[in-house]
Amino acid sequence: MANRRLVMYVMKRGAGESRIGISVSKKVGNSVVRHRCVRLIRECFRLNRDILQTGLDIVIVVRPAAAGDEYHAMERAFLHLCGTQGILMKELK
Repeated sequence: MANRRLVMYVMKRGAGESRIGISVSKKVGNSVVRHRCVRLIRECFRLNRDILQTGLDIVIVVRPAAAGDEYHAMERAFLHLCGTQGILMKELK
């Protein structure tokens, strides 16, 4: 699934904690911009981990439109994709 800022791939892997992988191309910006995107996505995952299903491998690909985004815009994009993938816990949808 994808939106303007992010692309998300999800694979169920069984029991255990969910893991995240983040890919940011050089098309997004220089190393400072790319690393900031990685930190924002990692923080979105950390703060929302309790409302996500467990036992998942999640891969996020950052699109160039996300280069200058603030945390809340990135979090909205992340949670939107989690909802479309159906990995949010049922009672929180």
